[in-house]
Amino acid sequence: MSAPATPPIIVIKKKGGHAGHHGGAWKVAYADFVTAMMAFFIVMWLLSSTEEVRKAIAGYFRDPKGHGAQMGSSMGGNGPSVTLTKNSMDKLKDKLQEAIKQSPQFEKMKNYVEMTITGEGLRIELLETEKGMFFESGQPVPTGLGKELLEKLAHELGTMKNTILVEGHTDAAQYQGAQYSNWELSADRANAARKIMQEAGLRADQVTQVRGFADQQLRQPDKPDDPANRRVTIIVQFPDAPEAPPAKGGKEGEEGAAKGEEGKEGGGKEGAAKEGAPKEAAKGGEAKKAEGHAEAAKPEEKPPAAPKEGASKPPAKPAEKK
Repeated sequence: MSAPATPPIIVIKKKGGHAGHHGGAWKVAYADFVTAMMAFFIVMWLLSSTEEVRKAIAGYFRDPKGHGAQMGSSMGGNGPSVTLTKNSMDKLKDKLQEAIKQSPQFEKMKNYVEMTITGEGLRIELLETEKGMFFESGQPVPTGLGKELLEKLAHELGTMKNTILVEGHTDAAQYQGAQYSNWELSADRANAARKIMQEAGLRADQVTQVRGFADQQLRQPDKPDDPANRRVTIIVQFPDAPEAPPAKGGKEGEEGAAKGEEGKEGGGKEGAAKEGAPKEAAKGGEAKKAEGHAEAAKPEEKPPAAPKEGASKPPAKPAEKK
């Protein structure tokens, strides 16, 4: 007999396919890691930065649209401003000088802009030429260069809390007519500078005074007609700028009167004390005299009589009164 046929062996091979696409989840995790590292380094940088930089960044995040470079100004939203003290005024001076150097016409005006730090604050003087550098000659109308410079200054000063004074000065040359004089010209130029600067970035309450001095404070007294005497001065005041001294009869008079009253009261008290001393001494003397009279008025006690030995001895005499 033939052997039974073996059943065929069927081998089924399954081909392993690649798993479905996972969507790049590792990229998301890596991006989170990079973001965390960036935040860490930003925090480290902020901790090592100055207080002014931190305030500026905080103001930007509070008002990203309006803050920008005009932080603290009327055009810059509600961001915080920076107050400059006497120690940091040099930094503002350097910053303003750098901003002016970026102007295309810097070479033309570099000799006509002077900045000095005085007891009142930072003085920025815009000196005029014979033809008129920053204002039209004999008029309160600013030139294109003058308007550009005032806008640059306002852009930088608007970020400060410090108050500002604007002054106008002229030379000794007088107008022919009596309707308009150097007083009007100096005041109008200072006021025109104020308007341009407030429109460009200064706060509405930042300018506290606008002064017109005419030719009363000449820059070069020996040359009263020199064009350099025509100028507009911008003063960035210190936070603790000294106030004007009180007039005579004001606070000083009141203090003197108070001191006089105190002196009078003190003198009266001392005089009363001095007058009281002899009175007390007199009272003490009178008391002692009264005691003496009282003692004298008392009769002295008689000594006991000696026993009688005989009739020959006379009786003892009474003691005399002192």
